[in-house]
Amino acid sequence: MTTHKARPLFDLPILRQAMIESLKKLDPRFQARNPVMFTVFVGSLLTSALAIHALLVPGTESAGFIFAISAWLWFTVLFANFAEAMAEGRGKAQADALRQTRRDVAAKKLREPRYGAATQDAPASSLRKGDVVLVEAGDVIPADGEVIEGVASVDESAITGESAPVIRESGGDRSSVTGGTRVLSDWLVVRVTANPGETFLDRMISLIEGAKRQKTPNEIALNILLAAMTIIFLVVCVTLLPFSAYSVRAAGQGHAISITVLVALLVCLIPTTIGGLLSAIGIAGMDRMIQANVIATSGRAVEAAGDVDVLLLDKTGTITLGNRQAVELIPAPGISITTLADTAQLASLADETPEGRSIVVLAKQKYGLRARNVHELNATFIPFTAQTRISGVSMDGREIRKGAGDAIVAFIRSQGGQIPAEVQNTIDDVAKRGGTPLVVADGPEALGVIYLKDIVKGGIKERFIELRRMGIKTVMITGDNPLTAAAIAAEAGVDDFLAQATPEAKLKMIRDYQAGGRLVAMTGDGTNDSPALAQADVAVAMNSGTQAAKEAGNMVDLDSNPTKLIEIVEIGKQLLITRGSLTTFSLANDVAKYFAIIPAAFASTYPVLETLNVMRLNTGTAILSAVIFNALIIVLLIPLALRGVKYRAVGAARLLRDNLLIYGLGGLIVPFIGIKVIDVILVALRVA
Repeated sequence: MTTHKARPLFDLPILRQAMIESLKKLDPRFQARNPVMFTVFVGSLLTSALAIHALLVPGTESAGFIFAISAWLWFTVLFANFAEAMAEGRGKAQADALRQTRRDVAAKKLREPRYGAATQDAPASSLRKGDVVLVEAGDVIPADGEVIEGVASVDESAITGESAPVIRESGGDRSSVTGGTRVLSDWLVVRVTANPGETFLDRMISLIEGAKRQKTPNEIALNILLAAMTIIFLVVCVTLLPFSAYSVRAAGQGHAISITVLVALLVCLIPTTIGGLLSAIGIAGMDRMIQANVIATSGRAVEAAGDVDVLLLDKTGTITLGNRQAVELIPAPGISITTLADTAQLASLADETPEGRSIVVLAKQKYGLRARNVHELNATFIPFTAQTRISGVSMDGREIRKGAGDAIVAFIRSQGGQIPAEVQNTIDDVAKRGGTPLVVADGPEALGVIYLKDIVKGGIKERFIELRRMGIKTVMITGDNPLTAAAIAAEAGVDDFLAQATPEAKLKMIRDYQAGGRLVAMTGDGTNDSPALAQADVAVAMNSGTQAAKEAGNMVDLDSNPTKLIEIVEIGKQLLITRGSLTTFSLANDVAKYFAIIPAAFASTYPVLETLNVMRLNTGTAILSAVIFNALIIVLLIPLALRGVKYRAVGAARLLRDNLLIYGLGGLIVPFIGIKVIDVILVALRVA
């Protein structure tokens, strides 16, 4: 698997830019988007005004104390801005690298949509959807498109980071090309599928930069909770001012609490830690997805990946090594092996799938049959489709077909024939061995079976065990017959399988799971996968696949690696765990701060509260200590927010237990220690 090289967490250029951006984000219009930090922002303005007033009009409260409180409140806002700017900066650096690959190259626009037609030079920026261009060896593909003629080797390293070239050809699921990539050999005729500004590269840059990042439902819900808590504490702190003044007058002793102290107290009580880091956590989650060479169309897709509990996985290339190979031809009774080999090769000459090519090679190498030129046969070729699961050729009055057992049985019956029991037994035997049987027929006569061999990937069974521990059900999707599918499913260790999967069957399965309240993820690369991809909650389209598949999915895997779906789910879960862990830590922090600073803060108004000052905080520095700790804890948690809490494949109950023990208990203990240490330092420095 190829991934972009991960940048250092605090890359110096990104660090410098983040510092500048944190100052720009002091714009009130930006601050108003976050209710928690906007409250801190307003408190910073208010205490700044009070500090200036105290300096000009000396009163009971020290101007130095107010300035110190104000300065640390501003630091709190800046540190929160810095966390978000750091997360954005890492994505923008990736976008800048992609932007460098975009060039306005000269395109060879074809006057007619065919190879050999006259061309005219045109800048890539002038191309529109539907235009047809010729791209030859050494040329840069000028725009996103679909190959309509030709086959060529293409260097996609500028997009995927993968140095090995890939094959792009007309028809099938490898016809999509991306603007900015380079043709290394041969030629392609490409129909443009996107207007300028709408290309895949443009969308990638826009998404990475966060221009289209929208808050996810969970993030919105958490923001509402944080805003509600902020309002509650705001009401409490506002009512404390007159109540404190009344208590002092009634008791005839003590001092009423000041506005500065109330503002500082409010900032310490509201959930500033998670409020300051929430946006950075979401952006960093998308950044981790980008590092895995996956482009998500929204933060919603990344978050949904973390909630997935059903994975639909294609057998070929995901569970098995990929291309099935023809390893044996088994003739029907009375049919010679030469006749079967000759007919199987004829049926496969126009079959450009790896399986079809392997049949031609097997007939040539093992049975001595020379591969024939398809253009010399004067034949009509029948392409394979997911619906028919049959391919073949019609020539000289013969109807030669090969395909899945049940599909060929139906074909033979439509021709007035019957399949021999021996052939059916061979089909069952191959399927039981985990192979894929293809039946060859010449009109109403079954000639025999082609044995295609699948090899289950090493280590895949262990991955499925991990997913099961995570509470995720795995379902293998295959076009094989039920016997073959059952054998591979048992060997791989998946929970369920869908055999003879048609686009309609995939769509129905997804809808059935969703109707039961499950969240479903799947991968796909072909046009026939598009309906299921559009229906799935997390739909990962292969970059090597068709344009229709990429448009239907909400993620694109640049590496075109079907097993990436497992990694995507883990990244999504890491995002949710990180947000949950830091929320737990923040709320526990706040609880600890209530007990740590309220007795010290109100001791001047209610001297009896000094007995509850178990930490023995200095009454003159307690509030300032808490404000400083409140600001510094955001800085200390930035690396965790950007890197994410490490995900482990364990059950939900254990995750909750570990979260409460580490971040809940840790969040209770850390403020007591941190505030006390800062208080001791302030007292030693005679800041009071």
